[in-house]
This record gives sequence, C-alpha cells and structure tokens, in this order.
Amino acid sequence: MPESKPIAVAAGDPSGVGPEIVARWARGLKDRKGFRLFGPPALLRETGLAGTACGPEALPLGDGKPTVDGARTAWAAMEAAAEACLAGEARAVVTGPVCKATLSEAGFGFPGQTEFFAAKWGGEPTMGFVGESLRVILATWHLPLRAAAEAIVREPERLARAVERAGALARRLGAPEPRIAVCGLNPHAGEGGLLGEEEGEYLDPALDRMRRAWPGLSRCLPGDTVFHRALRGEFDVVVALYHDQGLAPLKTVEFHTAVNVTLGLPFVRTSPDHGTAFDIAGRGLADPRSFSRAAELADRLSRL
Repeated sequence: MPESKPIAVAAGDPSGVGPEIVARWARGLKDRKGFRLFGPPALLRETGLAGTACGPEALPLGDGKPTVDGARTAWAAMEAAAEACLAGEARAVVTGPVCKATLSEAGFGFPGQTEFFAAKWGGEPTMGFVGESLRVILATWHLPLRAAAEAIVREPERLARAVERAGALARRLGAPEPRIAVCGLNPHAGEGGLLGEEEGEYLDPALDRMRRAWPGLSRCLPGDTVFHRALRGEFDVVVALYHDQGLAPLKTVEFHTAVNVTLGLPFVRTSPDHGTAFDIAGRGLADPRSFSRAAELADRLSRL
C-alpha cells in the first residue's frame, strides 16, 4: 500500500476515553493529512481531521455511560475504516477502545476487534503487543483458561503461528536474528513433568522442530521469570500461551506505552492496550500515550 495513503482511525466507544485521547493526539499531529477519522460528528469537528461521521449528531462524548447507540457508532466506525483499506483508500487502521458488552447487545458477533478485522479482511489473526521494553505475542487470547490450555495441545498450529509471527515482527522492528522466548503452560514449565506433562510431550518437541527456522527460539521457559529476563535484554520477543500470562506482566510494566497489533492480516491494525475506562471518561485524566504509540506503530509497520 503506498505511503501516500492515509491511516484510518476508528474512534472507539464514544462514551469512554476514546474521544479525549483521539482529540489530544490529534492536537499534536504535524501531518494531519496522514490520517482519516471515522467517529462521532462532534469529534470530527473537535479534531478538524478529515474523515467520515458515524452515529447520531447528538451522541454524548465521554460521559462514562455506555449505550447500545454508542456501540453501534463504534461498530460503524470499524466497518468504515476496514472498508477504506479494502477500497485502497487507507493503508492501515488504528482503533480506539470499545465496550464488548454493549457491542454484544448491538448484535456484534465477534469476541473482539481482532476477530472482526480478520473476518472483514481475511487471514488468520494473531494478537501481539509492542511496548518500549517488552514485545509479547499471544498464542491464544479471547478463550476461557480451560479452553486455552486445551487449544494449545490440540491445535499445534496456534503455537507455530505465534512463533512465526513473533520472529517476523521482531525482524521488522530491527532484530535480524530474533531471540524468541516461549512461556510454559504449567508452573515452572512443568518442572520436568512433576507439575504437568504438556511441555515435555507436546510443546518442547514442537519448538525443537521450529528451531530449524528460528535458531534463537527457546524451549518452554517458566512464565514467572521469563518477562524479567526479557526486560534485562535476553530476548527480543516473548510468546505467551494465553491472555493473562502475557498481558498481566506487560500491563504492569507498560500500561501507558504498549500497543496492541493484529498480525497475520492483509493490513496493519493497531490499538491502545487499554479499555474504555468509563470511570474516568470525560475528566481529562486519560493518558493518550498508548494511542499515540499505536498511530506511530501503524505508520511504521505499514511503511515496511
């Protein structure tokens, strides 16, 4: 996609912090022509960005009170941003935070935005996160813990995709020979079978095969120490096997600086790594750094 194409911005749920972080980010933009905003009419007026209005004219912004109308507005913005890429009018998408509960009430048939964009564009998505100090790729994400553990064993392609995309992302971000750490499923990575057999029976043999393509790939490592080692510079990227295993340490260290990036799709899609934060919406307390970094990363990755 030519760099002259803008990046589409879907503003997220209008009742949450999305409008204020988008507005604060937009005020600091040097190249306003590089972005196209999809969101409530009032937000387009406030930011002065070119774009397309979605949702009712009188929809409240940042009032902390999620509604189905707000969810439909967020959904319409996602639809329009995705279509802009398909039509060759945009080269990437940055999405604001949404409310899964009200989206579900509105009839949104996906567990999250990751799955929505995969359905719109095609491809098999992988959820990744890029921070200043940590890069984390998830092998599974929006699954109950029991289902995630079963999927890791029964669907080996999930781990293979996560490793492949972890290595590819690390290379794109400047690590020509990526050092990839993989978390074990069980405490202490199974402790040689004493605390679980999945590592020895399934995961380590699979990783040994993948190491032919990725020489810097680890075997399963204890999840309680691997992120500390990554912070010390031992690894370029960490593969976590389930949602909270990867995101609890990431958000503890980089809550305001990490970016969610969807890998494996035809177009780049990024978002801040936080939610709608209805409790602080409209109070000027939301930190726009994660959103700003999401826009920067979308720009960088869509140029490579």
